[in-house]
Amino acid sequence: MMVGVLDYGMGNLSSVTNALEYLGVENCIIHNTGDFNIISHLIIPGVGSFAKAMENLNDRGFVDAITSFNSKGLPILGICLGMQLLAEKGTEPYECAGLGLIKGSVEIFPENSVRVPHVGWNGIKLVNDHSILEDVKQTADFYFVHSYQFHVDSNSSIISTTDYGFEFPSIVMNDRQNVVGIQFHPEKSQKQGLQILTNFSKTNA
Repeated sequence: MMVGVLDYGMGNLSSVTNALEYLGVENCIIHNTGDFNIISHLIIPGVGSFAKAMENLNDRGFVDAITSFNSKGLPILGICLGMQLLAEKGTEPYECAGLGLIKGSVEIFPENSVRVPHVGWNGIKLVNDHSILEDVKQTADFYFVHSYQFHVDSNSSIISTTDYGFEFPSIVMNDRQNVVGIQFHPEKSQKQGLQILTNFSKTNA
């Protein structure tokens, strides 16, 4: 088992790799498409603009590599911006295509309805079971930093929601359940967040 953390020039990789090291999970940073040949699990982290992220992924040949990895049914975890990139399209700062691994789109929070960005600790509410939340306390809070939300096409794609004056999906999945997106930062969410990373690393590849 080898967990690959994707380096596409968006966000701090060290917080994720440090968490995996702490958990004793064998991992590596993916710098090029050839590195996909040595991994069994893929983490897509990220902070920043959806459009710029997709530009970077395309420029480095990672879109096709991720699509091929998913076609094998291997486990993929998107974190924060990485979660949003799993959608069919995003709107930051303009509309563009995403990876299309989970049906839906990413849009900014409703104007003037809540403080943007959503920063800080917040809880989750379970909607559909998934092994990613095994042994995770449902009363726990997790660390969020984001201004956009994932609108899924079907409630069957939602693992959990979070209340921020209204409910938005905070963990999502694809139909085969091998692809999971998490809006908060599990690597920054203490014991319960680390349990999520442990669960992902134990997902059958």
